[in-house]
Amino acid sequence: MQNQLINYLQLIRHISAEDAQIISSHFEHKVFKEGDYLFKGNGRVCRELFFLCKGVLRIVSVNDKGIELTHYFYKENQLSTILQSFNDEAPTSAAIQASCDAEVLAISKSRLLELYKQLPYMKEVIDQQNQLRLIEKINIRNTYLGEDAENQYKLFIMQNPDIALRVPLKDIASYLGITPQSLSRIRKNIS
Repeated sequence: MQNQLINYLQLIRHISAEDAQIISSHFEHKVFKEGDYLFKGNGRVCRELFFLCKGVLRIVSVNDKGIELTHYFYKENQLSTILQSFNDEAPTSAAIQASCDAEVLAISKSRLLELYKQLPYMKEVIDQQNQLRLIEKINIRNTYLGEDAENQYKLFIMQNPDIALRVPLKDIASYLGITPQSLSRIRKNIS
């Protein structure tokens, strides 16, 4: 698992063997079953950053009507956190949940700050990846604007075929802002 993280970071910049050991020593391997929460919001502050080694995670919140809303899916080789909460130490209602069995490497904010002191370039690397993910979220959401539910689903399976095969349909429905029943009808119509 540690090698997967180092290989990911090597795509961004050269990491020496010595630095790789330092980085690896700061992360902790964790395993989650489908439906487990890596972080439950409910007004708490997110204090961990996750590197997803295996599985799919989702950022989820519950609206004032008690309906779950999936904001984003993360897949392998991506960093995941509730960014504003993590960076600003702000309470959040959003949560991070495993949409299927998942394995992550986790680092607490305090350990990450220690890592930044030891390897200052890591702050730029992590910030850059978080910024790219944020831009990706915006671009993905913009592609859905003005599309009806059927076209949104078609776009989703075209852009995320691997996620579509691994997560519960209810998670996809909540991401698209439709009911699971509506998604079933859409899937039936396009089959």
